[in-house]
Amino acid sequence: QVQLTESGGGSVQAGGALLLSCVYSGANSGSCGMGWYRQAPEKKREMVSVISEDGTVTNADSVKGRFTISEDVAKKTLYLQMTNLKIEDTATYYCAAEGIRSSGACRSYRVYGMDYWGKGTLVTVSS
Repeated sequence: QVQLTESGGGSVQAGGALLLSCVYSGANSGSCGMGWYRQAPEKKREMVSVISEDGTVTNADSVKGRFTISEDVAKKTLYLQMTNLKIEDTATYYCAAEGIRSSGACRSYRVYGMDYWGKGTLVTVSS
């Protein structure tokens, strides 16, 4: 099991910045891909940014050039630096992690979806 705890959400004006953090723990935590998702009111949850097992970063088109995902392995913390925030970035942001198969390989989120989720942190962007 992997436990994920997000922090750093809050209210900010458009054009501002926020840094989200996700502390992870548990067996094999940090071994596989991890990322950030978000869900706005009455909308489906969507991928924001993911770091795959091999270090490849995938960002949603809507956040390219504005959001940066990073990880501090020593601190077991995943970050999402958000800049030039827009009103449409308002959402609950979730940290997520891939699971591990019995073979030891990671369960790719592209195939299986993420296996572990935090409780989320709310980001509100106002004009």
